[in-house]
Amino acid sequence: MNQDSSDRIVAGVRAWISSASPGARVPSNRALMAEYGAGPVTVQKAMQQLARLGLVESRPGAGTFVRAAPTVRTVDYSWQTAALGATPAGLAGLSSTQRTVAPDAIGLHSGYPAVDLLPQRLVRQALIRAARSDAALTRSPAAGLPELQAWFAGELASAAPVGITPASARDALIISGSQSGLSSIFRAVVGVGQPLLIESPTYWGAMLAAAQAGVVLVPIPSGPHGPDPDDVERAFAQTGARAFYAQPTFANPTGAQWPVATGEAVLDTVRRHRAFLIEDDWAHDLGIDAAPRPIAASDEDGHVVYLRSLTKSASPALRVAAAIVRGPARDRILADRAAESMYVSGVLQTAALDVVSQPAWRTHLRGFREHLRARRDLLVSSLAAHAPSAQVEGVPAGGLNLWVRLPEGTDVGQVVRECEVRGVIIAPGSEWFPAEPSGSYVRLNYANADPARFAEAAGVLGAVLEGI
Repeated sequence: MNQDSSDRIVAGVRAWISSASPGARVPSNRALMAEYGAGPVTVQKAMQQLARLGLVESRPGAGTFVRAAPTVRTVDYSWQTAALGATPAGLAGLSSTQRTVAPDAIGLHSGYPAVDLLPQRLVRQALIRAARSDAALTRSPAAGLPELQAWFAGELASAAPVGITPASARDALIISGSQSGLSSIFRAVVGVGQPLLIESPTYWGAMLAAAQAGVVLVPIPSGPHGPDPDDVERAFAQTGARAFYAQPTFANPTGAQWPVATGEAVLDTVRRHRAFLIEDDWAHDLGIDAAPRPIAASDEDGHVVYLRSLTKSASPALRVAAAIVRGPARDRILADRAAESMYVSGVLQTAALDVVSQPAWRTHLRGFREHLRARRDLLVSSLAAHAPSAQVEGVPAGGLNLWVRLPEGTDVGQVVRECEVRGVIIAPGSEWFPAEPSGSYVRLNYANADPARFAEAAGVLGAVLEGI
């Protein structure tokens, strides 16, 4: 088909339609062929395009006619206000990290790495192979593919100290991303109306999952080295909570990694109170200057519910994660996940297993970490040079983000809006606090935007801070 000829026909007929009445007959294909010197296939394609645009309609045996414009009327949805009631806490809208922005904007708000940092060939080839396998037509086991369960369990077991009985493949439940796993864990382990200890600041998605599960959050202040174990002890004693949700490795948003002593003290506290530590190891593959140290690797009594996802290091499209849980809690969480979604797509599980089983996976992770290091250091130096009043609260040893404190009393919302007007998108830190923010913060992702524009972005932030 001659695309230019087709486009000329579409443009010409659209101009004719603009002055024609609804229901008027469009010139015949023969007439259009003669007028535009086009063949029958080109004219037919042009008419199909006009039909897709809703401008014409074909009537078999009669011809093609100008389509009448649909009647536009105002629809009143106000009745839903009373039917739905007030918006539930935590469910008011999307996080700023989920926003879609203009292509020319500098997006420092995202929660994911850029596509060019991901193992593109590995993922695409794995998905093609998975689609050609029996996984494309069969139902997966509710707990997940046994081979993928074994891989996740083996990864955790490799970090277990000598003398600790490692988790088994049966202990691993394959879930559709850690977010869905959090909702099930909170419902099954904590329960509606019950207290859940949680770091502050912490991952906004955990707070969303808590709101969906109906649990009551009890914030524990957490700094560059995690929470004070004494604060955790007091909170368990005062509230009688069953669980503490935390990200001990490269926490989102702060990037903090707990010292070994903090992990050991918190695990001892959890054991004493016969409770659970819900360890979200979201950044296991994102170490830069330090390796991950899963607390779950030192637990053999079922006190740690461990989460690990592949979406940040492999691909956001591979919504595959695992919850490693021992004892009756495992069966409760599995029952909740089965009721929620029955099972995880076998195609995605097969593809994920394919990716992490390839020798190139380890090569990818090594290169990935080096790219993250370069980006992190460049954004840190750009802020120091162009936005000196924005203080990075500890250079993270891993993860994807910088946690940046703005001058005391700064209106964070105004800063975010002013930056956006100038083409720089940042995330307000208030989204990561389960209670009132302890300061004026923003979170900046160094893994998604073009690093060549970091200095420009820092300059915008610096100028905004100087002008308010």
